[in-house]
Amino acid sequence: MGSGEDRSEIVFFDLETTIPTRTGQAYAILEFGSILVCPKKLTELGSYDTLIRPPDLSMISAASIRANGITADDVVSYPTFAEISDKVHDILHGRIWAGHNIQRFDCVRLKEAYAQINRPPPVPKRIIDTLTLLTQRFGRRAGDMKMASLAAYFGLGQQSHRSLEDVRMNFEVVKLCASVLFLESSQQDTENNWYSFNSCNRTSTLEETGRINISPFSSTENHTLPPTLPNPLESVNTQPGPFHTDPSVDIMESDTLLSNEAMMEASSTTTLSTAFSNHTEFIDPDSVSLAAITLTVAPFVNGFNRIQILHRDIPMQIHCDGMRIRFGLSTQFVDHAGNPRLSFVVDANSSNLCDILDACDGIARRFVNPDENSQWRPVVSRKPDFYNSPTIRLHLPTAAEDTTRWITEIYYKNPSSAPCTQQLVSSRYADMAEADSLFRPGSLVDVYFTLDTYNYQQNAGIRLIAKKLIVHAC
Repeated sequence: MGSGEDRSEIVFFDLETTIPTRTGQAYAILEFGSILVCPKKLTELGSYDTLIRPPDLSMISAASIRANGITADDVVSYPTFAEISDKVHDILHGRIWAGHNIQRFDCVRLKEAYAQINRPPPVPKRIIDTLTLLTQRFGRRAGDMKMASLAAYFGLGQQSHRSLEDVRMNFEVVKLCASVLFLESSQQDTENNWYSFNSCNRTSTLEETGRINISPFSSTENHTLPPTLPNPLESVNTQPGPFHTDPSVDIMESDTLLSNEAMMEASSTTTLSTAFSNHTEFIDPDSVSLAAITLTVAPFVNGFNRIQILHRDIPMQIHCDGMRIRFGLSTQFVDHAGNPRLSFVVDANSSNLCDILDACDGIARRFVNPDENSQWRPVVSRKPDFYNSPTIRLHLPTAAEDTTRWITEIYYKNPSSAPCTQQLVSSRYADMAEADSLFRPGSLVDVYFTLDTYNYQQNAGIRLIAKKLIVHAC
């Protein structure tokens, strides 16, 4: 498959293994298959595959045979992994690896196999896990996004569960998904132009009014909005285009982040009057009239429009005191730089707040226009069997400057200090441990947040963006 100095090719590979039947039993590799792909032309440059004899043929159980059809008789005359390890190492080492679920399975099995023969494993230049990549970029259009489901979605036939065939199917699926995303991106531009051309035929055009005069109690159902961008906090940090790879892929260039907000110096302190001087537009839930909630279409970037939720013709921004933290800072998801996208969950301790957010949900759901594959995610989470209390999730947006930092102003109120003085928490990821220690379950926090609609990768809803937080020290 070529072993010259140029290691720019992408290696798509797949393993077939035994299935352990008891606790502590190791996996054994039964088959290795790979293709070399030119990253510029997406053409196959070469391939290599072989069956592999495990150290103990009894490891091939009935469950293994059901999974891939490989029997002991099939592999008895083939080399062991130790005998082909140099060849596999030459194919993989220093190249970009690609495969479906390889980070959790194939990469782990390879490392184990080399450890068993006391040899160093190959090291990738980068890894593209197509399960993660396609789930995030293509959405769950093919259900569980397993290879068999993707093959059925594109009419490629059944998955064989043999290494080389599965590798080629994986490569074909990636190309098809990329083509669909490219066409959808082009179609979105066309629909934008169509909307501008035909909007003059409407009774009340959004270009002229800029506003949907609708309240939670309106019966109007058939308005159509121009295409909207994904949530800017999502798109800014994770997806500059249809071919941009997943954060775990680690093949990307830095994006230009769209943020004009700046944090104060981490060491600064401020008084309450100063801290609130730029937040006078935040209102408490008791001051909100449901009948005064409307939507407007606001210009965004690159000619797109975004839906904005208003209260009495002003962008809705809400202030709630003393919200109890249910779950602390979550770092489950990461941005393009590998930094966690932060969020935390609080109890929605006000029935008025729940009513307001439910009303906003109802309005936005009618006008965000999620496609038939999108799932609407309510902003208020209600799980009666889990503490029987509604919750909301608050997101902390980030921006990249010299170092990545969160935009949200985070203060803590120390009961031992003067009541009017707040300490600004560092916004640098390097000091994240300090912030993490503040967001402990059961702690109280004063929250100032905005509402952003999104419709992205088969998920639509309203995201609550924390602009400012004051954490009550215990």
